[in-house]
Amino acid sequence: MSDILLEAIDVAKRFPVKTATGHGELHAVDGVSFDIRRGETVGLVGESGCGKSTLVRLLTRTLDLTEGQVRFLGKDLALVNARTMPEHPVRRDVQMVFQDPHDSLNPRYTAFDTIAEPLRLLEGLREPQALRERVEHTAHQVGLPRELLQRFPHQLSGGQKARVGIARAVALKPKLLVLDEPTAALDVSVQVVILHLLAQLKADLGMSFLFVSHDLNVVRLLCDRVLVMYLGRIVESGPAADVFAHPQHPYTRALVGSIPGSGRRTSDLLMPVEPKSPIDPSPTTCRFMGRCPHGTDACTQRLPELLPTGFGHHHRAACHRLEHLPEF
Repeated sequence: MSDILLEAIDVAKRFPVKTATGHGELHAVDGVSFDIRRGETVGLVGESGCGKSTLVRLLTRTLDLTEGQVRFLGKDLALVNARTMPEHPVRRDVQMVFQDPHDSLNPRYTAFDTIAEPLRLLEGLREPQALRERVEHTAHQVGLPRELLQRFPHQLSGGQKARVGIARAVALKPKLLVLDEPTAALDVSVQVVILHLLAQLKADLGMSFLFVSHDLNVVRLLCDRVLVMYLGRIVESGPAADVFAHPQHPYTRALVGSIPGSGRRTSDLLMPVEPKSPIDPSPTTCRFMGRCPHGTDACTQRLPELLPTGFGHHHRAACHRLEHLPEF
């Protein structure tokens, strides 16, 4: 049996837009390929607007692909229309925890109803006693007291709402849990508790995680592998320890340099100009060109591919200057 749970192959999503000269295409995700293995936590990082959220929607099949494949346990989910995906059997195995627990819960549902809904719809569990036992068991798993199950979202704290959202996602015991900034809207003290909870659930239920976050310290501690995304493309990937200790792409270096206490200044690693437009980008120019302090003519002639960095075969970066970058 293959160790690969989910595989993205040349995934692309382009949106038609109007431009000053007529019509163009916004390249939100452009030729992204990677895999997630059983029991693995993969981190996805990059600045706002780089395409992380669009990629998540493509992988969870709430948005149709323009090109490419999304294979889950060997089956191509790209063949499934996004509109019919909620009723597809795979929906049980791929669940999501949303960024904002305040907005992602139905204000008309109690905590019990929120956790019970996927069990009713995707597992067909409707017998009242069995449903109650399952909901209470799941609530116990996420540390949500039974007496809170009859409360509505406005009657819960931020941390309690986060637990309800997590319970809803893990009630079906999915194989893959996609976490889109799951702690971004929470107080720092609550973030730590929720992250410990997620780590415990992963161990107990044997899930794989795709962890999307701006918090690089959390990614470094929680993730096995890291994908760094810039303007729709993966520019570096590899084991988390290697990527953070030996970042090879100039953009990854700027991200790592932005971590408080890193001893580096992002201003020394990033040119003070705006990112290129994702609308009709040049197919032969590096997307980071203009912001990169190491750019050369070669960067305007050929789009760099992900290649081994020399820090292990699994550590790869897309940069023409890999062998000539200064020591980080």
